[in-house]
Amino acid sequence: MPDRAGQAPALDELADDYRRAGFGGSLDPGRRPALVVVDLVRAYVDPESPLYAGAERAVEQSALLVRHARALGHPVVFTYVEYAPGGADGGLFYRKVPALRLFERGSPWGEPPEELVPGPGDLVVVKKYPSAFFGTGLASTLTALGVDSVVVTGTSTSGCVRATALDALCHGFRPVVVSDAVADRDPRPHEAALFDLAAKYADVQEAAKVLESWKETT
Repeated sequence: MPDRAGQAPALDELADDYRRAGFGGSLDPGRRPALVVVDLVRAYVDPESPLYAGAERAVEQSALLVRHARALGHPVVFTYVEYAPGGADGGLFYRKVPALRLFERGSPWGEPPEELVPGPGDLVVVKKYPSAFFGTGLASTLTALGVDSVVVTGTSTSGCVRATALDALCHGFRPVVVSDAVADRDPRPHEAALFDLAAKYADVQEAAKVLESWKETT
C-alpha cells in the first residue's frame, strides 16, 4: 500500500508487510508432480508477432524441465489456445482480447517452437479460456494419474499462467510457478503477478530449485 507521502514501498518492504499480515506461506512439494507448459507458442517468441513477449528464456527453461520430467516419469502437459474461425467458441474472453484472433484454427502463431513439441506420452490440452483447468478434463486426468502437485511454466505470467496456478490450487493440486520459465510482454505485470502468486496462491521457484526437489522425491 502507498505510504503517507503517496509513494509505493520498495518490494522488500512490501514483502515484509505481507509476511507480517500472514501471507506467503509455503506448500510441501508433493510426491507426484506434473509439469504444465502453458501456451508457449510462436506468438510469444517470434519478434514479428504482435504478442511477442520475449519468452525465449522461458522456452529454454521449460524445455529443460520437460526433458527431466520425461526422464523421471512425471506427466508432461502442453496447453494451447485454439478457436474456430471467427471465434464463435471463444465467448467473452475472445471479445475482450481481440488479439486472440491469432489463435484461430490453423494459425502458425499457435504452433510450439521445436524445443517444446509434445512427444509420445505427453498430454495436450486445448483450451478456450485463461486457465488450463477451466472447461477441460485436466483436473480429472491428473487425479487419475495420482498427481498431487503442478509445476507451471509458460505465458503469460499475469494471464494464463496465473489463472492455471490459481485453479490448480482450487482443485487441490500444490502449484509451483517457475519464475525463470514464465514470461510476459512487460516486466511490470510479470513481477506483480509473481509477487501476488507467491503471497496467496502458489510457491514461486526457479527451475534449478524445482529440479532439486524432483531429485529428492525420486
